[in-house]
Amino acid sequence: MYNSRMLAPINLDHNATTPLLPEVAEAMRAAALDYPGNPASQHELGRRARRVLEDCRERIGELLGAQMGGMRADRVIFTSGGTESNNLALRGLLGPWVGGHHVATGPDAQLDLIVSAIEHPSIAAAADALAEQGARVARAPVDAKGQIQLAALPDLLARRPRLASLMLANNETGVLQPIAEAAALCGDAGVLIHTDAVQAVGKAPVNFAALGVDALTATAHKFHGPVGIGVLLVRSGVELAPQLAGGFQQAGARPGTETVALAAGMRTALDAWQQESAARTARLAALGQQLQTALLAELPDAIIVGAQAPRLPHTLCVACPGVDRQQLVISLDLAGVACSTGSACASGSSEPSPVLVAMGLPEAVISGAIRLSWGAATTPAEIAEAARRICLSVNQLRRQ
Repeated sequence: MYNSRMLAPINLDHNATTPLLPEVAEAMRAAALDYPGNPASQHELGRRARRVLEDCRERIGELLGAQMGGMRADRVIFTSGGTESNNLALRGLLGPWVGGHHVATGPDAQLDLIVSAIEHPSIAAAADALAEQGARVARAPVDAKGQIQLAALPDLLARRPRLASLMLANNETGVLQPIAEAAALCGDAGVLIHTDAVQAVGKAPVNFAALGVDALTATAHKFHGPVGIGVLLVRSGVELAPQLAGGFQQAGARPGTETVALAAGMRTALDAWQQESAARTARLAALGQQLQTALLAELPDAIIVGAQAPRLPHTLCVACPGVDRQQLVISLDLAGVACSTGSACASGSSEPSPVLVAMGLPEAVISGAIRLSWGAATTPAEIAEAARRICLSVNQLRRQ
């Protein structure tokens, strides 16, 4: 049995969160010390903080492909992270609710909301909560590759929903979704579309305007920025009902005092991605190929989930039939390898992954699947050692 205290830890759970880049930590430290004022205050300290905050907002929007100037500027709304941004998108774009009834959609509508069957819990659970309040919610199916079935969308859109929320890249499988095509279908049907781009930003090119969506979620701690800050991009002219009261910040869309240091950290992390995006993507992809090759060489019956679809360069969902996924995660933890069985927001659940179930995968694959994810500072030596420990753990469990 391994003793993790004797082994150097290897982090293969970057989809849960990523370590801060040194330059991000320094930018946050400098902002916290140099701009102590409240950005909403009218005095000089507040105005200085406000200027920095708005510079960060504009730069983040530009880096994500938003239109940040002119009469038709898009909005970049700071939130506490991906979960809040997703909840704000669903509830805010659907519009106000009175007495448990949605009042923004016409009486002839048969649906209020479409989400995919593979959404992150912050969308899936929010949709369930809305359904309990009376919203009419439908889930778009996915195929065995893990991609949304575009052919199913026209029938759903014909039921006149107000909003569709479809993720850009899956957090468990890394499979990229055809969001630009889905956005075109939604646009033709007069339906708003939001995309949860949390796992894609900072690992793959993401351009708000090019995607054609009405709203987009991103959060800093998934691309080596700080925990506690995210954004919701909202296209110019799209109405968003506030979900909080008590302040005028961000035009009332999300009241509350913004944190300059967190905004500076998010901006710096996105700038770091922009400066080396091609090289970082290539490096992440090479590490993924190295890991996949090493695992399949020693575990030839292992299954790469979503292998036939385009995927993010830093995520590998691998199933080892005959091995219980939770036992494997525990064994790897003892071996000094951090990984997961799915979304960190659903960790600890004994229920099978809704994502893998929606893909229609065999029970043996679902019960034996773990998620491996790496980041900007991961090295080939760490990948080689992690593959060795994973293979040893799998073989040990199979012998039990």
